[in-house]
Amino acid sequence: MSPSRRSHYAKILLLSIVCLFLIGTCGYMVLESISPLEALYLTVGTLTTVAPFKLSEGGRLFAVVLITSGFGLVAATAAFLGNIFLEGNALEQYRRHKVRKRLQCLNDHYIVCGHGQMGQIVAAELFQKGLPLVVIDNDEEAIERCRELGIPHLEEDAMEEDHLVEAGVERAKGLISVVNRDADNVFIVLTARSLNADLFICARASSKGVEKKLFRAGADHVVSPYASAAMRITQNILRPTITDFLELALSGEGIELALEELKIPESSPFVDSSLMDSNIRNNFDLIIVAIKRHDGTRIYNPSSLELIHAGDTLVAIGPQRNMDRFFEAVYGRKRQGCAREQT
Repeated sequence: MSPSRRSHYAKILLLSIVCLFLIGTCGYMVLESISPLEALYLTVGTLTTVAPFKLSEGGRLFAVVLITSGFGLVAATAAFLGNIFLEGNALEQYRRHKVRKRLQCLNDHYIVCGHGQMGQIVAAELFQKGLPLVVIDNDEEAIERCRELGIPHLEEDAMEEDHLVEAGVERAKGLISVVNRDADNVFIVLTARSLNADLFICARASSKGVEKKLFRAGADHVVSPYASAAMRITQNILRPTITDFLELALSGEGIELALEELKIPESSPFVDSSLMDSNIRNNFDLIIVAIKRHDGTRIYNPSSLELIHAGDTLVAIGPQRNMDRFFEAVYGRKRQGCAREQT
């Protein structure tokens, strides 16, 4: 029985027991002319058959009906509880129910499919930044890691459409598919794209030629671990200082410096202002290193006369505390913990 059906069945049983006690209490009150407390006492005693009572003929007939109907209900409840304990730990079932209730409240979150080597790093980074996320994996060790870290998770197969829906893919902001098999990643991307056309999808490609299949399936960005590792090794050899600087800036560790991208909303005070008139450099001590227009055009090292339009994405670098102030100026609100605005 699925968790949703089990929960529904438990509600029906509970409601039935409550109704049975109400009927028994009201029936004894009318037939025996006694107080509600005494009637409730008689009802409990009748259903448990542990106490003798002196009843009228009408009361005895009513007790027979009550015992007959109550026996079936009590047997069904006992079978239900026994089934829960036979299927698994009741506490574990309760934990899973709480996780699923928590997932129903998530919006604009990220779904990480797979919690292997890459999935652990992705989930840890998102969790550290304070971004809402949920991990889907059917491996017991992966689920245990998520439980220890306090990361919301589903112990399910990410390839199943129902499980993606349960994770809130229709309300999610992004999905990262990093399971071990390329074929599984392609299927997950295809399914997620069919469920949410606006979802940002990033997927892993381990084999040559899989990138094209992932893009055709609907991925927005594809990462090849081996190609990325080879490029990183090459850059470490040719440009070690630049590589170290970028790694520190992106990770936020070691130096008080941040490299971030912020999408300009229509309500931002910087809309239709030039970089010079916006005073971003003077007021926030930040450097705008690039601008990505709404149509995808990229402007690197923009001049001070370049205009900022609604929908543009600014790539800025500077001290983290200044970046936080700039974030508040752009969006009119403070950051949620360490969360950063993503496009």
